[in-house]
Amino acid sequence: MEEASDTQDVRTGDDNRILDGAALKALAHPLRVQLLEVLSSYGPQTACSIGKRVGESSGSTSYHLRQLARHGLVREVPDRGSARERWWERPSGSLTLSTPELEQDPTTREATRQVNRQFERGRSEALATFMASGCESVPPEWADAAVIATMNAYLTPAQLAALTRDMSTILREKLDAYRSEPGTPGTRPVQVHFNAFPLIDPQESS
Repeated sequence: MEEASDTQDVRTGDDNRILDGAALKALAHPLRVQLLEVLSSYGPQTACSIGKRVGESSGSTSYHLRQLARHGLVREVPDRGSARERWWERPSGSLTLSTPELEQDPTTREATRQVNRQFERGRSEALATFMASGCESVPPEWADAAVIATMNAYLTPAQLAALTRDMSTILREKLDAYRSEPGTPGTRPVQVHFNAFPLIDPQESS
């Protein structure tokens, strides 16, 4: 399994949104990141259905969904639901969480770190769950189609920037070609993780 996530800092494509400080601070709450991840993974949900997934009351999830909606991070699904039961979805596209301007402000810098930590926690938990029971909990064809891969290389900053840019473009093009609507027969939620970063050698800092 791998992911070019629609919720990560991907600077390619026309549907990328750079979060401003207010939106970033609004997202810097563990439950709100969870709500965004649920909508990204499973498609439109009600406050009640999301609450069951994350172990929270519908009142709590409804409140946090409204806060996210104030900043355009989620939105109500048009022509679906009722006054008593709203349906929510995540707008398509990627989110950029960090820019040089945002990094200059200590409060937005800390908000970025909080959001990224929560995203990473969610990815780690999803991967750990798959590794612990994936082959037993999904049909064989799904287990055979999954892959967990790590590749190592020595790169310059320019090479790493080019690699992440090119891979993000390729992954997004492929995902757009295969992407199905939630609930399409024969499909299930899939995550694709793509990680590329320089390793910090402790011996070099000692």
